[in-house]
Amino acid sequence: MDGANPILQLEDVHTYYGNIHALKGISLSIPHGGIACLIGANGAGKSTTLLTIFGVQPAAEGKILFDGQPIQNLRPEQVAAKGVAQTPEGRQIFPRMTSLENLEMGAFLRRDKAETAKDLEWVYTLFPILKQRTKQLGGTLSGGEQQMLAMGRALMSRPRLLLLDEPSLGLAPKLVKTIFQAILTINKSGTTIFLVEQNAHMALSNSDMGYVMETGRIVLEDDAKALLQSEQVKKAYLGE
Repeated sequence: MDGANPILQLEDVHTYYGNIHALKGISLSIPHGGIACLIGANGAGKSTTLLTIFGVQPAAEGKILFDGQPIQNLRPEQVAAKGVAQTPEGRQIFPRMTSLENLEMGAFLRRDKAETAKDLEWVYTLFPILKQRTKQLGGTLSGGEQQMLAMGRALMSRPRLLLLDEPSLGLAPKLVKTIFQAILTINKSGTTIFLVEQNAHMALSNSDMGYVMETGRIVLEDDAKALLQSEQVKKAYLGE
């Protein structure tokens, strides 16, 4: 991990939904090549943080820097073109498209056919079940398969930064393990990951650094292993 030049920086970012002040001046920094996670209770502003980075929800104030370049005024497709991909909460795959068509949608900005074909094979190596489901409609896949498809679709853009929103939500423990193994493999391939996750123990156990959010503010940040040992985190998020 290159800590000197972060791949992503948020500086005093504020986001509103109408009159609701959702993000209240958050600052964070994510190093190149690592896995960072954001944990917190429901409604703390975790998903809003990812939506703001990706340009879905505009930042009202503050700076968002990707590789040192400001992206806070860009639309989602412009953020994607710079090398950021997002797997949104609730997966949001295209239910009436086949599994393969969903994956191809992830590569819509690309023109390098041979490399795109290689990436498709890599997604099938990560999630072999998707290869068996190429012609099946996205909406008929199981929850776990839809999560794999959503992650696969994001990877088809060959992102340098992958934003993952609640990848384990609603999945059986065995599938959660599969998803997290894939996250580690994706990271080892060179993709930086920023993960929002309800399962705080799983998130911190598999991350390099962690941030804790409460009502639109970052209240703790540290090495993920240190946060796992923190009494405050244990009590609030790990049920200990």
